Amino acid sequence: MGLITPQRPAKELFKPYSDEEKVALAKKYTSAQMEVVEAGEVAVPAEDLDRQGVIRTDLGGLPYLDDLSIVQGVIDKKPEVNEPMDPNARLMTAEEYGLSMDLYLERFEKHNEGLDINDPDYLKKVRPNRRDVMEAGSEAPMFMGSNGPMKGHDVRAPSVPRYTAGSSDEPVVKKKEDDEEELDDRDPEGIYDQLRKQTGYSLDDILSFKSKLLVQHRVVNQTRLGKISSMYILAIAGDGNGRLGLGQAKGQEATNTMNLAKISAIKNMRPIPRYEDRTIFGDVKAKVSAVEVEIMARPPGFGLRCQHLIFEMARAAGIQDLAARVPRSRNKMNTVKATYQALTSQRIPEEIARGRGLKMVDVRKVYYGGRV
Repeated sequence: MGLITPQRPAKELFKPYSDEEKVALAKKYTSAQMEVVEAGEVAVPAEDLDRQGVIRTDLGGLPYLDDLSIVQGVIDKKPEVNEPMDPNARLMTAEEYGLSMDLYLERFEKHNEGLDINDPDYLKKVRPNRRDVMEAGSEAPMFMGSNGPMKGHDVRAPSVPRYTAGSSDEPVVKKKEDDEEELDDRDPEGIYDQLRKQTGYSLDDILSFKSKLLVQHRVVNQTRLGKISSMYILAIAGDGNGRLGLGQAKGQEATNTMNLAKISAIKNMRPIPRYEDRTIFGDVKAKVSAVEVEIMARPPGFGLRCQHLIFEMARAAGIQDLAARVPRSRNKMNTVKATYQALTSQRIPEEIARGRGLKMVDVRKVYYGGRV
């Protein structure tokens, strides 16, 4: 603005308010507004005001000196209305809303008395101007109630608030006790976050499961762009107490594919029937493709006498005494699937007794050949 010169320094040009000026301002502003004005005088340096304080002359310009006691609908927030809502409130029609704006703009007619049309500044002085029309669209009543137009009310559903980072209005989300494990050092990358939300397992439960990668090999998909290679992984997971799951995944990256296979196995865990919590109920067979698996129950202390794939599955499920044979094809993937099918398809003595209408003692003698 060029107000500050060596002959007129900032201290002489922008002097603090005198006592008489403060008394005059107190008649127009409240005590809280006066504190804001005084704080603004101290916060804004005079040099910055001289360099950046430019008065706008375009159509969108606002008055340089604002009257803080008047609410301006364009730039100020609407005051909240605490009155009870009218149950008969409705949105005005187009004709009613047009009449509402006309009534709002009528108050500016007296301002135009005495203006000369030939005045070069006539468009700047005439009312209502562009700003008045904008305020009319914001302040004019839009809703009709039982007693006529409802000024300041809004019967529409409130919009979803938007919060910016660091805002004082940002809601404080209390951290639940169940979410304390999200920042656990044992899972820094959050691999098991979605699994915990889907299954309800805690991170301690997930890490306590016995998981094993039994089959992993490279597969190729022939496309028009050539051969697209990826990795296939088959994994198992169990809690060591009668539950076993089977999961498989395919992907480009080995680490990500392993994690997906383990997560899938944990999701698919199912209960495995166990006799005396150590072996299976009788002898079972299963066939997947060309692979046939025969699993036999064994007495205490017999151990796990079978190939390593079935050995890992039995140990994950908490089975201690078992014998198994794979007489035909020994494809690894089908062997694992056939074993899982055999373990989950056991015939329980309670179900046999219920179906035959016999007592449990009779079923046990028939089912085990009188050995137990």
